[in-house]
Amino acid sequence: MNMDSIGVLNLFLLFLFCSITSAIAIRVATHLVGIFRIVDRPGDGHKLHEANTPFVGGIGLLTVLLFTLLVFDPVGTETSSKWIVLGICATILFVTGFIDDTIRLSYKFRFLVQGGVALVMVMNGDMVVHSLGHLFSGEFLQLPHWIAAAFTVIALIGGINAINMIDGMDGLSGSVSLASLALMGVVAFQAGDQDNLLLICALSGGLSGFLYYNLRYASKRSARVFLGDNGSMLVGLVLCWLLIDLSQGPTPAMTPITAIWLFAIPLLDTVSVMLRRMFLGKSPFMPDHLHLHHLFLKSGFFVTEIIALIVILHVFFGVIGLLGLYFSVDENWMLFGFILMFLSYLYLTLHPWRFISMVRFLRILLRTRLGRAPAASDGVFFGFFTANETEKMARIVNEELGSNSNFSIRVFEQLSVRRDFGKHFAITLNIWLTKDDYLSEDKLNQRISLLQLSLEEKQGILLRRLRARNRDSDLRVYSNGSPFGESRVVDRRSLGPQALAFEVTMLGKNNNPFRTQPTNDSNSYIEKGKYSHTL
Repeated sequence: MNMDSIGVLNLFLLFLFCSITSAIAIRVATHLVGIFRIVDRPGDGHKLHEANTPFVGGIGLLTVLLFTLLVFDPVGTETSSKWIVLGICATILFVTGFIDDTIRLSYKFRFLVQGGVALVMVMNGDMVVHSLGHLFSGEFLQLPHWIAAAFTVIALIGGINAINMIDGMDGLSGSVSLASLALMGVVAFQAGDQDNLLLICALSGGLSGFLYYNLRYASKRSARVFLGDNGSMLVGLVLCWLLIDLSQGPTPAMTPITAIWLFAIPLLDTVSVMLRRMFLGKSPFMPDHLHLHHLFLKSGFFVTEIIALIVILHVFFGVIGLLGLYFSVDENWMLFGFILMFLSYLYLTLHPWRFISMVRFLRILLRTRLGRAPAASDGVFFGFFTANETEKMARIVNEELGSNSNFSIRVFEQLSVRRDFGKHFAITLNIWLTKDDYLSEDKLNQRISLLQLSLEEKQGILLRRLRARNRDSDLRVYSNGSPFGESRVVDRRSLGPQALAFEVTMLGKNNNPFRTQPTNDSNSYIEKGKYSHTL
């Protein structure tokens, strides 16, 4: 068959069919696991979600994958035997992940299963990284067979767990994986590789069906299902399969260097965070809060914003890889560029608070200057500040707390019934405490009082204490320290940061929103207590 035998319309119909099939399979699985109570339950003091949440995302993905492998199997060909291996390996990892999600398997056992699956792919599926492309000498850099096999097994295990390790926030791993599939779809389409194109369309549809339940949007403030280890390991396996298959063989569709650009964010995040831990004398498998999504969250971004930012960044890196491929940029330069980007990324993880301090202030500055202040909050705030005043207060608070503090500043735009009145804002401060920052109530109140007194005496800024939050619904982090095992179940079941909330005001500034603000028109007024709600 050639590409004409598939057609773009048929590919779209396959994507649509797999999206619907995945959504239905997840819905049915959600009902079944609810009956048998195989769900992640809150309420034991160390879980961050509020309702029983099933970890059935992998069921939809496995359903569409097996459907594609069975229906489109080119019987009697080399592709047929490879697809059989893929189906078996995917099923093994799914079952292992589902059991782990349910009863929490030993990380050593999970690691052993992943290594076994990788060996099966190498020995029976011919998924081996034989060549590293035209590096150094300009000729194909071929690896000796045993080195190629060992390198492939390590790469497969790392890739499988890289997806798991970035799965720390609703919609993140699914969205990044979908972006990678879209980029690989361009490569497969350009190369006329219909077999991989079918797999890409099918899995993209499966992820889309899953993201319908996992992403946050206006009417759904939290995920209804989780991907689970069963889903994250399956997705990682298929992504690695596609990257190897597209970059190897006698007529590869892309170079191995392009492959790492298409997998940039999971690769950069996992390797750099693990190296950082080793630089600090810790185990590379010891969890922390320094993944990229954690840094953005601590900079004050909302979950939906973080997902969009990371996906855009991931696509940007992928497009660089594709441009290098199709404009025949020397592979050595592409490798050098990736190494340079990796070193920059590593520097970021080694100096996280510099990044957070810079980004949180830029976020406030841009939002106030562009008139796009965040307002995802309930309650009423009493600030009535201009953009310049808001910027000044944000800068002062940022400097006073310093780069070693863990805090976020949020600005809320006040809606006016008069278009010519101008934009005004309220500002709040959240100071995040991890479970290692536990203080007695007296010491905590003493520390808060000192901060309030310091800001008031030095800068004329008042901090009004608001109701503290006892959970952070945006994060599901921490694990039991297992290798490559910041698992979704463990992450969801651990205590995350807590926040001390304050409203920021200025001495001598009348901040009563219920008064009439002076303008040229004595009849003008501000709508009482209203703030915009734009995510």
